[in-house]
Amino acid sequence: MNKCTLSMTTTIVGTLITIGSASADFQGIAVDVLDSGFAGTTHRVYANVDVGDQVNAVYGDVADPLNINSGGSGFYQNMFGSHVAPDPALFGFFPSVAYDSFVTIGRLTSADNAMLNIGIDWTDFEAGGNLATDNGTWFATPDDAQVMEVDGRVLIGQFTTNAFTTEGVVYGTINIVGKNADGTSWEYLSVDFPAPGAIALLGLAGIATRRRRT
Repeated sequence: MNKCTLSMTTTIVGTLITIGSASADFQGIAVDVLDSGFAGTTHRVYANVDVGDQVNAVYGDVADPLNINSGGSGFYQNMFGSHVAPDPALFGFFPSVAYDSFVTIGRLTSADNAMLNIGIDWTDFEAGGNLATDNGTWFATPDDAQVMEVDGRVLIGQFTTNAFTTEGVVYGTINIVGKNADGTSWEYLSVDFPAPGAIALLGLAGIATRRRRT
């Protein structure tokens, strides 16, 4: 388990951003819902951004904690997986690993994946419980290709619930940091995303969030 002080987490997130004014940045959260066929319902959570933009970090701190919940069904955790994207070499032997629950920045597997994390206690999450932190982050640096949008979005996590249902049960609150194509940076606090069965795509007008001001 990785632990750090709140000041260290804040410093890491702070090094990724220098907030400036911008005409376009974070556009909301989208969730793709898939039937895993193995464990339950898989939810891929994306941050929507403009073309050429990037997502650098997702975090929680004391002022704005992060939590991602399964709606009581619990998260599926494969015995060969972990809290990070799985090794694709395992898929041929253990296909269900592809539906493990994990966090990420832009990658579905460990291939070419430079994501880092610090400060988050993964114990409950890796046991199938909710993910929560008030002192941690997962991130990739602006130099890592995975932070860049693909088709206007960046994957930030995959969460498979222990329930077969097309009605979304994954919901939570996150803080998110990124950059625009022109190099200006943005940060949004307390971004709430509901179950995708309720709202699959949130526009800026529908986001319950605060933007950090300079």
